[in-house]
Amino acid sequence: MSAHSETEREHPLQRLMDNPWLLLVVGIAVPFLSYTLWGWVDLATMAASKLP
Repeated sequence: MSAHSETEREHPLQRLMDNPWLLLVVGIAVPFLSYTLWGWVDLATMAASKLP
């Protein structure tokens, strides 16, 4: 019996870790989206400035 049979399906996380291009996209998209969301929340909660 072989260690990796043809009928055995890979876990989705294993497929992600085996694909360097998908890792690159995820590595760029996650920080971009999280910092963008953080910026929007920061702008939404900022108090109005008082002009002189």
